[in-house]
Amino acid sequence: MSDLQVPSRLTFRVPAIAVLAALLLAIGAIPFAFGAPFFYVIFAVPLGLIVWIVRYRTTADANGLTVRRALTKRALPWSSLKGLRLTKRAGIRAVLKDDTEVPLPAVRTRHLPALALISGGRLDDPLAPASQD
Repeated sequence: MSDLQVPSRLTFRVPAIAVLAALLLAIGAIPFAFGAPFFYVIFAVPLGLIVWIVRYRTTADANGLTVRRALTKRALPWSSLKGLRLTKRAGIRAVLKDDTEVPLPAVRTRHLPALALISGGRLDDPLAPASQD
């Protein structure tokens, strides 16, 4: 049996096909945008959606987690994490040593085994079989 190869980085993001939906929204807004003066600002909505889709992500590597939102970026080293908390809607929040919580964009409960693998043992894999002592 070969050893499991661990990637150096994992990125959790909204699928890029979602940009197509924003572009279709922009096309649908054309009649309204040219219907009256200054209605062209309606194109800010699909543009904002595209920026959000492209930026919104969580990246995990050997150093820790990097959380990106539309306009902000925050690095969370593994040493600053106390653990993870599950939300009601299958989302994940990082719990820091000072008990503050940081939502992890685009990370769901199904991603926990991958996060445990890339963390190098700092996080427990909830799906791993319990060790028999």
